[in-house]
Amino acid sequence: MEPSTTVSSDAPRPAGLAGASFSLTPKAIAMAKSRFQKRGTPDAALRLGVRGGGCSGFNYVIEFSDDPPRERDRVFEFDGVRVYIDKKSLVYLAGSVLDWESTLMQQGFKFRNPQESASCGCGHSFTVR
Repeated sequence: MEPSTTVSSDAPRPAGLAGASFSLTPKAIAMAKSRFQKRGTPDAALRLGVRGGGCSGFNYVIEFSDDPPRERDRVFEFDGVRVYIDKKSLVYLAGSVLDWESTLMQQGFKFRNPQESASCGCGHSFTVR
């Protein structure tokens, strides 16, 4: 699955992360738009991040955001879907792709993170290199 081209806004970029990339696949873009429409907030954004915890050390975070980006967020836009990632999380998510996965066992957004060295059995927590 080919990721969508990353287009970033003029939001302030944290030092050292100016070239950091992140992308969404076409399936993830379509599902984000669908979810925004379903909840009645077509102008919302996805807030993505990383928090400490879980059995492998870090957890991925995906939330809807009806607010404008925070001062230290990096803003990406993919075919009308805005994505906010805070500077600390972008260190762990740089180079990642957010995809939509639908299998017999589960359905939902899935991070494809090149920095991930191990993950737990449920796929919600991970360890970095």
